[in-house]
Amino acid sequence: MQKKERIMSGMRPTGKLHLGHYMGVLKNWLLLQDHYDCFFAIADWHALTTKFDQTENLRQDILDVALDWLACGINPEKSTIYVQSLVPETAELHLLLSMITPQNWVERDTTLKDMVKMLRAEPINKQIIIDEDETTITETYSKLLSYGLMGYPVLQTADIIQFNASLVPVGKDQLAHLEISRDIVRRFNHLYKTSLIKEPQPKLTETPLLKGIDGQKMGKSFNNDIKISDSEEVTTKKIMRAITDRTRIQKTDKGHPELCEVVCPYYEIFADEETVKKQRHNCENALWGCADCKRELASIINSQFKDIREKRLELEKNPAYIQEIIQTGSQKAKTEAALFLKEIKKAMRLY
Repeated sequence: MQKKERIMSGMRPTGKLHLGHYMGVLKNWLLLQDHYDCFFAIADWHALTTKFDQTENLRQDILDVALDWLACGINPEKSTIYVQSLVPETAELHLLLSMITPQNWVERDTTLKDMVKMLRAEPINKQIIIDEDETTITETYSKLLSYGLMGYPVLQTADIIQFNASLVPVGKDQLAHLEISRDIVRRFNHLYKTSLIKEPQPKLTETPLLKGIDGQKMGKSFNNDIKISDSEEVTTKKIMRAITDRTRIQKTDKGHPELCEVVCPYYEIFADEETVKKQRHNCENALWGCADCKRELASIINSQFKDIREKRLELEKNPAYIQEIIQTGSQKAKTEAALFLKEIKKAMRLY
């Protein structure tokens, strides 16, 4: 029997996951796990690159990610779920790769730039000033960077190649993030005259853009997200605060779906075609006010996530089971990583 191609992906544990995570990542993972050998990392070391001073909830955040994955249908019998820091071979591989990675590659990397932009966007870092020129890491720019954050792209590469994964699921807007990993693999194979490491290829996935309820990027830090695990009541309250058509003042005014910033785009993502047509018709002809549209949308979302939320509540009652999945998956990942690290060190002529 032909072996399945191997996929590696992961998420940083920053708390309970939101609908953007589900639509942009987890829905794709659910499809991939049936056809590929998948390794999914809860990337706690990556979380430390920007949250090194905010670890009081890190263990709970790791558990929340695992709970959300399992509730959404990530199956530990099909996919390997592991915690990054429980696979120390990743750190050793990161060190080895850092020896062959030119500094200017890292400085130019889009992943690193995105991480720094994220730091700038978070309220806790508003006092930090960053150079306007983001084409290179300037002296002022680098004041944001810890040694660990600077190595983020190399650690990301170690994550991918420690299992010799051939595919990485990404959206089109994330293709550039994979380039440094491909460059490092090519450099390794060239330096040590080997074809040991597979050059990771992008597995393009559909990633619909889901804005926060305020029309900005959805995120925990901005208090504008809807959690996968939110109750029906909380979900409805959040939807009722969502931005709609700012030009529509009265319920009797005709609406403009193309100007609706959040609610109408949510219908496009969560509702079926007939419901979308109905909503647009009722909006454009003032048969529904914005509050009517929001209530119907809340009902649709609550219906779609009802089973997931019920499953999560059941899983919460059995923390030992969650720990078992994490430990079992991490041990499998550790075993696989150790085997390949041995081959890496052999190619580099290390003991």
